[in-house]
Amino acid sequence: MSEELIPAEELDDALKRCPEWEAEGDSITRTIEFEEYMEGIDFVNDLAEIVDEAQHFPEIDIRDCKVTLRLKTEDVGGVTDIDVELASRIDNLVD
Repeated sequence: MSEELIPAEELDDALKRCPEWEAEGDSITRTIEFEEYMEGIDFVNDLAEIVDEAQHFPEIDIRDCKVTLRLKTEDVGGVTDIDVELASRIDNLVD
């Protein structure tokens, strides 16, 4: 997988694989709403296994029943194929 930035004009096409994610600044984000707080915590615990295996870690913000994830490749300062692939894997966990 490439650690080269996905150019801004190509990012929308790349995100067609994971339509729940949005480009936001130099990152991609997704907010997932759960019915109960503990469902969100359980999701984050399951997510931890995926991101640890990938060795690519999102920013995670937990507020009430919402979990917001932000992905970017810090080394290059933006979104790469690695982020889009991880977003797709996260979608599989959610759906």
